[in-house]
Amino acid sequence: MVRVTRGNVAAKRRKKYLTLAKGYVGSNSRLSTMAGEQVVQSLNFAYIGRRLKKRNFRRIWIYRINAASRARQNIYSKFIGSLRNIDIFLDRKY
Repeated sequence: MVRVTRGNVAAKRRKKYLTLAKGYVGSNSRLSTMAGEQVVQSLNFAYIGRRLKKRNFRRIWIYRINAASRARQNIYSKFIGSLRNIDIFLDRKY
């Protein structure tokens, strides 16, 4: 039986990781195994970061509403609660 080296497929896979790892420091951008590990880790961090970004922005919007309501002698929880009682749902983003 003839030995299959998979040269074409393996080279494409390595090249894919190396192009994604461009700009990484040291071996992480040059060695295919380390680049592959770093790319997987980076993509995982990016996934987590996209979720954290949503949380952080919502927190910032709530801070702003709270500061504005405190300037008018009110607090955030009472302000939102009173709006809910009269069936007004506030989009905190704007």
